[in-house]
Amino acid sequence: MSKLRLSVLDQSPVPAGSTPAQALRNSISLAQHVESLGFNRFWMSEHHAMDTLACSAPEIVLARIGGETSTIRIGSGGIMLPHYTPLKVAESFRTLHALYPGRVDLGIGRAPGGGPVEATALRRNRNVPQTDDFLDQLSELLAFLNHEFPAAHPFSRIKVSPEMPGSPDIWLLGSSMWSASTAAEFGLPYAFAHFFSPEPTRAALQQYRHEFTPNGALGDHIRTAPESMAAVGVICAETQAEADRLYSSVKLLQLRIRQGDRSPIASPEDALRELPNYPQQAEPGEFPRYVAGTPDVVKAALLKMSEALHLRELVVNTIVHDHEARLRSYTLLAEAFA
Repeated sequence: MSKLRLSVLDQSPVPAGSTPAQALRNSISLAQHVESLGFNRFWMSEHHAMDTLACSAPEIVLARIGGETSTIRIGSGGIMLPHYTPLKVAESFRTLHALYPGRVDLGIGRAPGGGPVEATALRRNRNVPQTDDFLDQLSELLAFLNHEFPAAHPFSRIKVSPEMPGSPDIWLLGSSMWSASTAAEFGLPYAFAHFFSPEPTRAALQQYRHEFTPNGALGDHIRTAPESMAAVGVICAETQAEADRLYSSVKLLQLRIRQGDRSPIASPEDALRELPNYPQQAEPGEFPRYVAGTPDVVKAALLKMSEALHLRELVVNTIVHDHEARLRSYTLLAEAFA
């Protein structure tokens, strides 16, 4: 197996006692830090109306992060396409591509990134029943980005500005068998959200590889073979006890979310006091969705997972209460993988 690449998914977590504005500044700091450590990509997620996570407009934050970095790939993890028109997404990411050519990834998702009320508020037309036209949206987005509309199509005359050579690299994000089949059908690279949905990880990645069909509509970024990665939660600390202490904030976050509680990230001290109030549940899935431990423990777990799933790249998501502890976690991880 070739050397494992590591990338970063940042959700701009908001620590209790801090502010969303500080969380976004922390994201800029984190991007600069992981670039200096040699990570491959820095992706930002899209979530709406949450006290927990601050980034609701990744394309805006990425414009700033691109200017604060110079080599690391930047991208969305992801843009929730059902909320937008394909042309608007194409224009936004062509703008990022013009600013930072050769560095931009456009990760596309289908989930709402919030609850049903937020999804309704994001809809432009609320007077007709909501239909699932994601496949049509995705086809249209690819056509806009790669100039693939038939000559007779009225949109073939639209020039997606700013026009320049190349295009953002397009990924499909998902956490289900449906997304795996869709990525394979469109010939897109596929990023599986293991930290969110750990049970179907192996089956989804296997199905994606089995069904993959190259797609000429990808233009400059056509894949002749499947390309996939998985996003996994990681907390790395000098001792197992410290990693477990930091992880308590994430455990509480996961339990709260199941009950519809979107509060900011609790401190380990508050989390350890509150956790006994919740029934403990067994972790589902073949691999842990969050790996917490010393550098050696984390490295062994990530290598085991990547080798079992035939992955050459993992996307690491780290949520802790203290930003300095988050920076330190990525430093220890980078040192472990040299």
